[in-house]
Amino acid sequence: MTSPDQHKPGHRKAGRIGAVLSALALLAMLCGNHEGKVEDIWLVGLAVLLLAVVIGDAVLRRNGLRS
Repeated sequence: MTSPDQHKPGHRKAGRIGAVLSALALLAMLCGNHEGKVEDIWLVGLAVLLLAVVIGDAVLRRNGLRS
């Protein structure tokens, strides 16, 4: 048995691309037939959160604070 931190890390670039594509898909869902604005707030909020994580990860890796 091995612990999760001993496993080979995943593909970073694929993860970043997946997160950006997911954020774009969430923003594309704004064009719909819903009337309430609560859905829009959630969609934009989650897209911004995904993009913030990707940007934060890139900044930390550039500064050497994350391996």
